[in-house]
Amino acid sequence: MARAVVEPAVRELMQQCVDGREHSTTVTLGGDGFDMHAHVRVRPTAPGRFEVALACWVANKDTARYFGDSPPSRDEARLSPEGTAVPDESLTARVIGHLATRLEAVDAPRPDHDGHLAVTVPEAAPLGGTD
Repeated sequence: MARAVVEPAVRELMQQCVDGREHSTTVTLGGDGFDMHAHVRVRPTAPGRFEVALACWVANKDTARYFGDSPPSRDEARLSPEGTAVPDESLTARVIGHLATRLEAVDAPRPDHDGHLAVTVPEAAPLGGTD
């Protein structure tokens, strides 16, 4: 997930941050019985550095089908207060760990103020780092 959808979103948001403001998006990686979602926020912290915050969760399509709501409701694709999704701490930790390695983060993942995990990355992060 980090390489397929989160890293490209981070790089795009870093480009948008030339205005000095925080930018965010939600990206999805679909599977047969589930969708993995990630809410990504990027904000400049110092010249050439960005804070990347991430929260991930899974919407189970099979469960939705079982209860007669196929596909899962739109609320499951958004974090509260806009939706009903709840971040999965374990998934978030794994994805931010991979992302931190790929983007050569300058610090370890740390909790953010609202359930996200955050790292600081350099602007000139290499393309296609190692997993």
